[in-house]
Amino acid sequence: MTGPVVVPYGPHADQFLELTLPAGAGPAPVVVVLHGGFWRAAHGVELARPLAADLAGAGWAAVAVEYRRVGAGGGWPATVEDVAAALDALPGLPDAGRLDLSGVTVVGHSAGGHLAAWAAGRGRLPAGAPGAGPRVPVTAAVLQAGVLDLRRAARRRLGARAVQAFLGGGPRRRARRYALADPVRLLPTGAEVLCVHGTGDDVVPPGQSERYAAAAAAAGDRVEVRTVPGGHMGLVDPAGEAWALVRDWLERRRDGRGGRTTLEP
Repeated sequence: MTGPVVVPYGPHADQFLELTLPAGAGPAPVVVVLHGGFWRAAHGVELARPLAADLAGAGWAAVAVEYRRVGAGGGWPATVEDVAAALDALPGLPDAGRLDLSGVTVVGHSAGGHLAAWAAGRGRLPAGAPGAGPRVPVTAAVLQAGVLDLRRAARRRLGARAVQAFLGGGPRRRARRYALADPVRLLPTGAEVLCVHGTGDDVVPPGQSERYAAAAAAAGDRVEVRTVPGGHMGLVDPAGEAWALVRDWLERRRDGRGGRTTLEP
């Protein structure tokens, strides 16, 4: 395992990614890790680093992404534009020959789960929308306690009105922004999806995963929902049960054993 190598994808101090390569010389499957924190500047890429290191140690090329956040130059559309730019930068990385870009997996927790689901649905964005026209196909997404129905999250004022802060207002005032940013509105994505949620999560309710998964399955996407004991932050513990479940799912896909669709835990 080598790295992480820090690569800027834009001029802002928060526009960078960290690439960690697995041992070996051949192309490796790529997993992009998007951290959470309700899109706010208080939390950063340090939340993604342990998961990226674990993935690289298990044979994936891991990419931890930092992006502009609310309170530090982010919000709509800068935050989603950064995620799109980081993904689109992958073919131009110095070690791009070590990356199998035929199908990229995105993993995200909380607001990072929103960004991962949004990245998977970028292909459905209209021309000219922030993030439209992806260069790299996202073929799988792991959504860990994701904020996946932004309108519902806004109505429930999750994260002390974090969605409103991210999008600059509520669904009535910012209807077009919600239409372009809300993962549940960007279906089907064509990506295979795993939603993981803690049964005791009092930060992002499990209903966020359940509603998104039901809509994705109805649209024809392959989706699996798994619930685990515990709360919100346990999902990003690389030694925890929830992450072991994610690793197993990723390994099944890598070995050609994916393709399940179930909405049962």
